Amino acid sequence: MNEQHIPFLDLVSPHRELEEQLVAASRAAIRSAHFIGGPEVEGFEREFAEYCGTKFCIGVASGTDAVRFALMAAGVKPGDAVVTVANTFIATVEGISQAGAATEFVDIDERTCNMSASSLGKYLAACEIDGKTGRPLGRRTGKPITAVVPVHLYGQVADMPAIQEIADRYGLLVIEDACQAHGARYGEGRAGSFGKAAAFSFYPGKNLGACGEAGAVTTNDEAVAKYIRMIRDHGQSKKYYHQLEGYNGRLDALQAAFLRIKLRYLDTWTTQRRAAAERYNALLAPLSEAGAIALPHEPSPSNAVYHLYVIRTPERDALAASLNAAGVSTGFHYPFPLHLQECYRDWGYKPGSLPVTERVASEIVSLPMFPGLTFEQQERVATAIEAFARTGARI
Repeated sequence: MNEQHIPFLDLVSPHRELEEQLVAASRAAIRSAHFIGGPEVEGFEREFAEYCGTKFCIGVASGTDAVRFALMAAGVKPGDAVVTVANTFIATVEGISQAGAATEFVDIDERTCNMSASSLGKYLAACEIDGKTGRPLGRRTGKPITAVVPVHLYGQVADMPAIQEIADRYGLLVIEDACQAHGARYGEGRAGSFGKAAAFSFYPGKNLGACGEAGAVTTNDEAVAKYIRMIRDHGQSKKYYHQLEGYNGRLDALQAAFLRIKLRYLDTWTTQRRAAAERYNALLAPLSEAGAIALPHEPSPSNAVYHLYVIRTPERDALAASLNAAGVSTGFHYPFPLHLQECYRDWGYKPGSLPVTERVASEIVSLPMFPGLTFEQQERVATAIEAFARTGARI
């Protein structure tokens, strides 16, 4: 790696450190020919369920599959509606659509960038109630709402006690999108243990990342777990006996083996990420106190894992360009909210529909964040931001 350049994410170093273990796992898979299912998948499912504090974990092919399968297994059906946020990666909504349901968006909390419990409550209170089902009807679609999908964005758990209380009030399922929150806590609970089920992604850039595509669903509901085990494998409970029409959404045994190795290091990596976040907070405090930038907000019950370290400034594009010119890579997560995307244009959302989401989306910039990030690198990042401020730019 070029020492002068500060990458946004370093995937090379941890894989070099674990190379012998990963190669040994590959060799074992080749020699055993256990490529689909088998002891590595079962072992990872057992270990990740224990890590999250749930009874069950079901490995699947991707985080998108995890969202879709969790919704379907929990009982979301075609013709239903699901409430979520537009400040997320599109896979959240793809999973809802692929389950056959419609999406209803609510706004986010400006400080955490997660679903606002207040916005959720106000939205549902303004819905008509279906006389047959007793469920609220989506204000955009008129379809009965059956579930809420809070997204634990950037590695921080949403306000689950408040969201769950509102969902319970209206008889709604809660399915967590925990794809960025491996190991994150809210109070005594870990991401993946709050709702009816939770979806995880192990895309390589995640805090717990595979060496390819992979995902999982966690749940305490045995029926949900059983359904997902079938639906991920063409709807069969045993070979060639199909209880339903399913999908090819299985977790590869080799990826499971890699994940078992990496899971042993996850808490250490999380400690390093949190230490890096604390250093950023200290280095950038003067600019934050001056009102020039907004730093990530971590509520007291929360213990975030900092998948991303995201600051906000009205001069986001100019700042990112200046940092990139100084050799500091940045990212935008996410620059254009889903409700205004071209693929959802016919849903009828207009600019101003979700004012907090839209304002935040125009201001967010993600700084370099990974376990091996050094204090010297972070000093360079902070110095580059301060230099941009001194040019007179309004940040």
